[in-house]
Amino acid sequence: MSQSILEKDYSESSAVPKAEPPKIGLTSPQAAELMQKYGANTTSAEKKAKPLKIFMGQFRDVMVMILIVAAAISAFIGEYYDAVTIITIVVLNAVLGFVQEYRTEKTLLALKNMAAPAAKVYRDGHLTVLPASELVPEDVISLEAGDKAAADCVILSAKGLMADESVLTGESVPVSKAVGNKNDTDNSMGKTNIIYSGSIITKGTAAARVIATGKGTQMGKISGMLTDIEDEETPLQKRLGELGRVVAVICLIVCVIVAGAGILRGEPVFDMLMTGITIAIAAIPEGLPATVTIALALAVSRMLGQNALVHKLHSVETLGCTSVICTDKTGTITENKMTVRKAYTDGKYHEFTGQGYRVSGQISCEGQNENIKTSAVLKELLRCGVLCSNADISEGGGDERTAAGDPTEAALLIAAAKGGMNHNTERMAYRRIDELPFDSDTRRMTVIVKEPTGNGNIAYCKGAADVILERCTHILTEKGTMELTFAKRREIEAKCDEMSSEALRVLAFAYCPNAPKSAPDTRLTFIGLMGMTDPPREEAKKAVRLCKSARIRTVMITGDHKNTAAAVAAQAGILTGEGKVITGEELGKMSDKELERAAETACVFARVSPADKLRIVRAYKKLGHIVTMTGDGVNDAPAIKEADIGVAMGITGTDVTREAADMVLLDDNFATLVSAVEQGRGIYANIRKFVRYLLSCNIGEVLTMFLGIVMGMPMVLLPAQILLVNLVTDGLPAIALGVEPCGEENMKMPPRKKNESFFSGGLMFRIVFRGILIGICTLASFTILMRMGGSLEAARTGALATLVMSQLFHVFECKSETGNIFTVPYFNNVKLILAVLFSVAVLAAAIYLPFLQVVFSTIPLTGEQLLIAAGLAFAAPLLNCFSGK
Repeated sequence: MSQSILEKDYSESSAVPKAEPPKIGLTSPQAAELMQKYGANTTSAEKKAKPLKIFMGQFRDVMVMILIVAAAISAFIGEYYDAVTIITIVVLNAVLGFVQEYRTEKTLLALKNMAAPAAKVYRDGHLTVLPASELVPEDVISLEAGDKAAADCVILSAKGLMADESVLTGESVPVSKAVGNKNDTDNSMGKTNIIYSGSIITKGTAAARVIATGKGTQMGKISGMLTDIEDEETPLQKRLGELGRVVAVICLIVCVIVAGAGILRGEPVFDMLMTGITIAIAAIPEGLPATVTIALALAVSRMLGQNALVHKLHSVETLGCTSVICTDKTGTITENKMTVRKAYTDGKYHEFTGQGYRVSGQISCEGQNENIKTSAVLKELLRCGVLCSNADISEGGGDERTAAGDPTEAALLIAAAKGGMNHNTERMAYRRIDELPFDSDTRRMTVIVKEPTGNGNIAYCKGAADVILERCTHILTEKGTMELTFAKRREIEAKCDEMSSEALRVLAFAYCPNAPKSAPDTRLTFIGLMGMTDPPREEAKKAVRLCKSARIRTVMITGDHKNTAAAVAAQAGILTGEGKVITGEELGKMSDKELERAAETACVFARVSPADKLRIVRAYKKLGHIVTMTGDGVNDAPAIKEADIGVAMGITGTDVTREAADMVLLDDNFATLVSAVEQGRGIYANIRKFVRYLLSCNIGEVLTMFLGIVMGMPMVLLPAQILLVNLVTDGLPAIALGVEPCGEENMKMPPRKKNESFFSGGLMFRIVFRGILIGICTLASFTILMRMGGSLEAARTGALATLVMSQLFHVFECKSETGNIFTVPYFNNVKLILAVLFSVAVLAAAIYLPFLQVVFSTIPLTGEQLLIAAGLAFAAPLLNCFSGK
């Protein structure tokens, strides 16, 4: 590829092109040497997951401490088997907890590293993107509007540069920056020739040399700042934590009653205290918040694999509530590969053939091939497009070109190549002196170039047709320059509307010979229009259809012309039936209440400003919607921050937008966003599944022990047996439920309300009902085996088997809130099957391996006894099925 326009010497003082432009910045060996000297460009030490600390943390839980005390007491009074059993199970639980927590920490750390800022830096003479942590003093970096400075730098060159330093000074008004002493190494505050780490470029462009990194920057001296994954508990975790505390209180009361009743019946005091403690351990769902964290972290990791980088865990929850998606058009709904299709000059249309970045296409007018030799106005139009472009395309190497820079500007270079114009030749002939960059407020870009003969300067301008036209006083024709009459102006506006209605994005081009320095883009001469297309992605069309089936509204918000936006929205399936298109001009005349009413039927907002986007988001939120908003530019950040879920673009997005966002689309694809919403719905459904499972099982265990004591039975299960149940049923199966694949039914239901109860839809009733069935079936197993003449050990072993197997049957029931044991899909989650098989293997080992029989006080069951235990275990889901609960 040819060098970037930013690297080439197009300065006024350059007489001829240099054969070998001077290298800019450091070489890789130089950078490595400086990295050794100054260290990484970070303001604080990286937080790492420490295995030993995580493992020891498993023993800080109050319930675990109680168990350890109980084990110590058991050993003290000579009950060594009980002591060894308790300690073994505590260690096994700690190992399982450590494995899951360590994986979660590693996942979150990887996500934090993914979210770390990047910098555009010149290395080995080429502009490249590197992690900001790799910057070293003497590096030369490139900055433009929307970038966040990653180090303290001295400005080498700048055009219209403004920086927001509020993160350091608290002053929200951007300050002007300019070239001063280029050898300055003093990074003290308040200097106009220094760009400070953490400041945000709000306007203009610059090249700057790094003079301080890491703790040597002003930011490093004040405080360490890192883009971090949110550490605080999510709203769902808080609600489940509160639920756990309520359940804990209830269970402790029940345990006190169980222990007290047993002691009053004459049972040994120590045995009953141990039983009470053990029931509490088994019953209290103290692991719910941690399990939620694991499930969310695994979901975030899966989303990353699908090109959606989630910054904050709670975003996964909120995604499932999304009812309105406000999306940009270019690159999100569309391919972001612009191709010029049609141009208009001097009353004539010019048709362009070819697709994408291939230069083999041709230009024709009224059936005749054209190029820059046959039409002077077309030549000037193509030249204006080339000069008003900071993009670059490769030269040679076949028909297909590779492009760097903005896709729209790259399309202008390809169009020029089809007309026989070389963009590098034109840029050398018309050397750029200055640039007024494109701005979402002015909606135009102006460059001032030196006239090839040296007689003055020329201003070339491109931008929105309405903006350019209102600044034009003349028009260029094949006969020369003529006054732009009112009738001609109306004709151009009509042609612009006509091109826009064909789903073309229309830009207008103009120039001003002998441009005045004070106002170079006034009294312009109109050259022509160019219309380009960026067709909707096929996967975006499918995603829009999926949103409709999920009752999620898709609203397109774009700066493009109304007709262009409407045509693309119709092709993508967004604009249908009674849907309306509202322009920024119409929106500006509406009150907030009127906007709310209009938003109910609007499918497209066209020609909108960043301020309009903010109003649109607020209008939908006022209507009670949960809004997901996409954006890429620096001015999109307020609307993204205001939305319930802000989504930034990973390819075209600015640093500011990415930092304001909750999620980043690494491929800028609307289908990826919809997939993330589907994942959000799926993870919430999965959390409901394993909460249902854990609470039902806990209720079943407590009820088994409580009713046994109340009914005057011998101890149904011993403490070691209850701990075994807790080990084999509460851990792996619950976590495996958290990775259930997202079922299609999740995207066939309307979005849930944000304030909807977690136990809505009768979930709490199903939990309690199923817990009662588990308890009754376990007691029935114990009673039947006793009455069949079996020993107390056999009855307890049968009850243990029934309790464990009924819970493992129930885990499959929890896969669906509408299905039952006979209708749920079994083989779409291999992890769950493996978790259940592992639990069955542990149960079988506890019953049939002699050394574990001693530990858990079990005896081998006969075939008949095992059949009874298994039959009663299956009776619970069978009764649940016929009851319809």
